[in-house]
Amino acid sequence: MSTTPPAKVETGTTDWDVQAQTNRAPADIQVLKQGDTFAIFDRLGEVGTAGESEQGLYHLGTRFLSNWELLINQKRPLLLNSTMKEDNSSLVVQMTTPELPQSGHVLPQGTLHVFRSMLLDSGGFYEHLQLKNYSRCPIELSIEYRFDADFRDIFEVRGERRAKRGDLLEPEINGSTVKLAYRGLDEQQRQVSLAFEGQIESLQRRRCVMHVRLDGGGETTLHAMAECRTEKPGHVKKPETPPRNHAEAVEGWTTRIRETESERTEIFTSNEEFNGWLNRSNADLDMLISDTIYGRYPYAGVPWFATPFGRDGIITALETLWVRPKLSRGVLSFLAATQATEVDPNVEAEPGKIIHEMRDGEMATLGEVPFKRYYGTVDATPLFVVLAGQYFRRTGDREFIEFIWHNIRRAINWIDEYGDLDGDGFVEYQSHNDRGLTHQCWKDSNDSIFHSDGRDARGAIAVSEVQGYVYEAKLLAAELAEVMDDHSWAAELRKQAAELKVKFHDAFWVNSLGTYAIALDGDKKPCEVRNSNAGHLLYSGIVDETHAESVAATLIDPRTFNGWGIRTISDGEARFNPMSYHNGSIWPHDTAICAAGLARYGFRDACARVTAGLFDASLFNDLHRLPELFCGFDRMPGHAPTLYPVACSPQAWATGAVFLLLQSILGLEFSPTKPQIRFENPRLPDFLNWVRIQNLRVGDGVVDLAFHRHPRDVGMNVERKEGDVQIVVIG
Repeated sequence: MSTTPPAKVETGTTDWDVQAQTNRAPADIQVLKQGDTFAIFDRLGEVGTAGESEQGLYHLGTRFLSNWELLINQKRPLLLNSTMKEDNSSLVVQMTTPELPQSGHVLPQGTLHVFRSMLLDSGGFYEHLQLKNYSRCPIELSIEYRFDADFRDIFEVRGERRAKRGDLLEPEINGSTVKLAYRGLDEQQRQVSLAFEGQIESLQRRRCVMHVRLDGGGETTLHAMAECRTEKPGHVKKPETPPRNHAEAVEGWTTRIRETESERTEIFTSNEEFNGWLNRSNADLDMLISDTIYGRYPYAGVPWFATPFGRDGIITALETLWVRPKLSRGVLSFLAATQATEVDPNVEAEPGKIIHEMRDGEMATLGEVPFKRYYGTVDATPLFVVLAGQYFRRTGDREFIEFIWHNIRRAINWIDEYGDLDGDGFVEYQSHNDRGLTHQCWKDSNDSIFHSDGRDARGAIAVSEVQGYVYEAKLLAAELAEVMDDHSWAAELRKQAAELKVKFHDAFWVNSLGTYAIALDGDKKPCEVRNSNAGHLLYSGIVDETHAESVAATLIDPRTFNGWGIRTISDGEARFNPMSYHNGSIWPHDTAICAAGLARYGFRDACARVTAGLFDASLFNDLHRLPELFCGFDRMPGHAPTLYPVACSPQAWATGAVFLLLQSILGLEFSPTKPQIRFENPRLPDFLNWVRIQNLRVGDGVVDLAFHRHPRDVGMNVERKEGDVQIVVIG
């Protein structure tokens, strides 16, 4: 058992801090997700056995199962092994039992093998339980499942207190099935139907007991299923259908995985540990991606952010665009369809603005939390345009750009009309109500933007990285305008971008720091704090070439780069705290963006160092899975990074980091005009002797490429080329 003390930890939603208590490390839990359903178990496949925790089976923002336990002859089995399948489709737990008294003898410990296989599919949970008797004597077993459903909104699980809740309904027990239900204050009825297959002796509100007799050497299989349903008021009730069995659920997963793999760009390297990181990241992306009516979308992270987030979805799409262009199309489609069309201060909506997050739970429906459709983010709108421009560079898909062209123009209009609150040429944010987020940038905890003396930044705040996003958005929108034959608007956008670049440097540059201020406050006073957002500025291209080396130096300085990754705030700044959410911690996506920025300005060796740091961090994490963030303490030889207690894991943009890092060290870019794949001054870090990229599709063509590290450079071989694809290596 972990000795980590209970912690109240900030989350990425300002003023909506996670209050949940944690007494475990990420390695102590197992996560399954499919669509709008996810589950968090302990390593035995149990839920709720450790008291108050985030464990449970969740569906559409509500915890349906809050307890799920297996007892054998009233004793808890002993863990042998707990593993996720490599593709994340199922959890397998192997156990045995302590000594079990039998009639006339005792079954010794380690004689009964208990095999549990669990997975999710279509709003349902399926468990396959296999029992094998390795003794020569027959045995009698009482198999007991204990279960419960609290139907708590995810914000309640996070620690929010409600003055009033809905009503738990009387359970319905029918044969081998028990139905538990809750009617919320939103008049929606949420229910979970549990069904068991075996010789049932007793089925009650919170327990099912089955009898098993096994001959010497005998084995048998039992099944348990839980189907989650939500019935909205006014909707026609769907006919009752029994849950699909475990085998059919496995078949559904297998089909989906085969379809995904047939389209995927495959990457292999000389380093098996790095391959493990790549494979885990691919599997985690597949798990986090959900099908929506607008296309596929990566949900932000489990457990607290298992829902669409605008910024997170866009950055994940940008990180993975070169290997998964169809995901970017799904993200753009979803965000275009949910783009704001009117002014609503209650949810920070303004015409053209891209959504921050969407929630389906009871508290969001009732407005107890403002996140049903919440637009309180300043960066998602310019990043939407950036993704559209990069998507076209990657694919040349003019038809789709034409389809969302009005959304792109509305986004640019939001930047100019609503984003610039005081007309000074910079995009700012300021909350329009007291219920949402105070800081509406990616560092959105309530203490993340401050002055060098530790004072809060107040008023309409212009954060640095957003100006970089706007700069790149206007240049890419200009490229798209040329494609759409709007040449005059393209020229105007380029003029605006050039003016912003000069104006930005004059207002944000801090000579004494050798880098840019993190923000300007409402009085246009710079917040002179060394910060990782300077790497986002390099990534966007807004940094003047004459100052790029100085900015890069602050990022790889030991006060900022601790050997694992780049700290959000540098050591020595007023609010630096390596255990904080945004003031000294390390976020893999943030570090990857910084590395990409270093590569953009030609600092490939620095990019390789940062890549090596995150790779080393992945070696110490369970399954090679990088979490949402980890603590920013100094790296100690032979020791692992210090974990952040309630970080989401997996988290979409942390999962995407490895792909952006690999693209950056290879100097990989695309042009739709030929089509063309371009590698500028590719490098490989010392831990990679070679990299193979297979099934890289560009336009109607496909290529397989191999890169080999030599003492002074990197060589490339084209192992397969089909279609009209031009491959260019520069440097």
